[in-house]
Amino acid sequence: MSIVPTRDEITAAHSLISSRIRRTPLLDITLPHGTPATLKLELFQHTGSFKPRGAFTGALTAAEPPKTLVAASGGNHGLAVAHVASQLGIPARIFVPSTAPQAKVSRLEAMGAEVTITGDVYADAFAASQEAAAQPGALALHAYDSPATVTGQGTLGAELDAQLRSRTGEQHSTAAEAKVPTVLVATGGGGLVGGISAWFGSAAHVVPVEPETCAALHTALRNGERTPITPSGVAADSLGASTIGEICFAIACRNALQPVLVSDAAIREARTWLWRQTRIAAEPGGAAALAALLSGAYQPAPGEQVTVVVCGANADPSDLPLD
Repeated sequence: MSIVPTRDEITAAHSLISSRIRRTPLLDITLPHGTPATLKLELFQHTGSFKPRGAFTGALTAAEPPKTLVAASGGNHGLAVAHVASQLGIPARIFVPSTAPQAKVSRLEAMGAEVTITGDVYADAFAASQEAAAQPGALALHAYDSPATVTGQGTLGAELDAQLRSRTGEQHSTAAEAKVPTVLVATGGGGLVGGISAWFGSAAHVVPVEPETCAALHTALRNGERTPITPSGVAADSLGASTIGEICFAIACRNALQPVLVSDAAIREARTWLWRQTRIAAEPGGAAALAALLSGAYQPAPGEQVTVVVCGANADPSDLPLD
């Protein structure tokens, strides 16, 4: 498997894991200013996020069958690894920072994972996980920066591509009439946006969306190198990587990705709007890409075909409005 996944590798991964993951649906919406958009509802994936795609790919392509799965996570990756471990009948050891929401920690424990809470950010949890990962028979599954993880997340791109092409075939009689789609993707360490961009290449306009307070990719591209940041804010538990992944950075440079930044306020408003309009309870990170459209941080051209990946649902819904 190459460092930057190829379409052939993503196709092979999709064949490998397709019986173990859900093919998540599309939902058409109309934004407040009348612009149509499509939601890719990946929050309906097992464990409430896209993460099982990469976790299954990593576990099933290991050189030897693992005896234990080890992961550091803000929560969603840990849930995915615990799910994969449960499906494969092996233990999971998950290391999370103190910022991980209790809702995610409780679910990890309920799934039978051994949970260690340590440090303040993902990087602290990752450092703490290294000793467990070095034990015989243990397989460490990186949250966003391993070839297997990015390849697995790329299967979302392959699946979305097939869904959009099916729709295009229904609406247009010739290929010339079809438009290059735009795909907005919430970005933390970059596993998801890297995998999606690796699949589409120039066949789609892939737009990373980052919180202003967790802008690891934006910072790296501005500086011309991967640069540590101090993540914070409402979506830090899922998008709070201290440094953009090496693989994502390589893909972003190759494919000329241009991140869009959104405020915490815009993320909260997008999460509330999504709940009020669709009764979908996304987590803040899961609503970040939609925030780019609703806030105007990303403004589509007339007729632009825009798909927003709603990538996670693991948050306490008690702060959502009753109306």
